[in-house]
Amino acid sequence: MPPTASDSPAAATDTAGDAAALYLVWHDPEAAPAGPLDLHGDGHPLADGLWLVRSPLSRSKLYHRIKWQLPGDAALACAPLADDPDGWPKFKGMAAGALAWLRGGSAG
Repeated sequence: MPPTASDSPAAATDTAGDAAALYLVWHDPEAAPAGPLDLHGDGHPLADGLWLVRSPLSRSKLYHRIKWQLPGDAALACAPLADDPDGWPKFKGMAAGALAWLRGGSAG
């Protein structure tokens, strides 16, 4: 089951604005933490280590929050996407439900 929004007070205050932004997040699957990764937003897995995430955090804050959960040398990428059908990525052979998740709109 994908992680959901963080309940920590810090996550509620470090936002990029009122609206959640869409990000593509990848980390080395071999460097995954033992427990679930806190995505600091609503996320849907595409493949091992690859996520679509809607988060109120800025790209930098989201990147660092995920980075701090991974081993120090783990590869990580966090890229903003336009959260409308024209900005959504095209994909094939990924985990089921990604397009339905995107169509579901903003978390909240």
